[in-house]
Amino acid sequence: MKIILRKVHCYLYIASVAVTYAIAFPVLYLLSRNTANYPSMNAIRRVWGIISSGLVGILYNFRYETPVDWSKTYIICPNHTSNLDITAMTIMVENNKHCFMGKESLLKNFLTRLFFKTVDIPVNRESKVSAYKAFKRASEALAAGTSVIIFPEGRIYQDYPPFLHEFKNGPFRMAIDLKVPIIPVSSADTWEIMWDTGLEHGSKPGICHIFVHKPIETAHLTIDDADALRDQVHAIINHKLV
Repeated sequence: MKIILRKVHCYLYIASVAVTYAIAFPVLYLLSRNTANYPSMNAIRRVWGIISSGLVGILYNFRYETPVDWSKTYIICPNHTSNLDITAMTIMVENNKHCFMGKESLLKNFLTRLFFKTVDIPVNRESKVSAYKAFKRASEALAAGTSVIIFPEGRIYQDYPPFLHEFKNGPFRMAIDLKVPIIPVSSADTWEIMWDTGLEHGSKPGICHIFVHKPIETAHLTIDDADALRDQVHAIINHKLV
């Protein structure tokens, strides 16, 4: 009975996301015609995330190790166990000047296609050419003052319950190369509310607890420190998960 209720809730959540997106789509489409409007698209995405989650009783609680100055540019590195992590990051970045780097298949998803054709950066990690182009775009975004959200695990793994997997090197090399601070983020229990897409184990109302760690400065680091930085961020995030 419990799994049936969770699956019913998941379908209600999907319906909530789809209906609210359909309402917002005409405005999003018009805004997408001009790159100057991308922060406005993120503002709408932020409200969309709050409303679509809230309609089915999913809320987000953010705790900060130290206040974050969102007027600065960051590479934001959260762990990834749920599609709710994406909504959480959208809500978290208050100045709306950010983009996601995500898998290329999101270009085929009705709910994410418009964003990944405009605001966000698609990447095929199996292609060196695609990865190079994606990280070049991300570097250009950072140089222009746009924060980049990268899930350093690269994807949601199929382990249930989930655990923190090894990180890819790309975000950390880029942070050092551009001297951009990294913000580690620990999403402790989003997977309990909804693991992955929710289609297998369902979802439920509840509060997703997100811990935002102190930004790590990289201005003093060299490219030889990339692996150590990667391992440091992994340890910081994992400390709040165990």
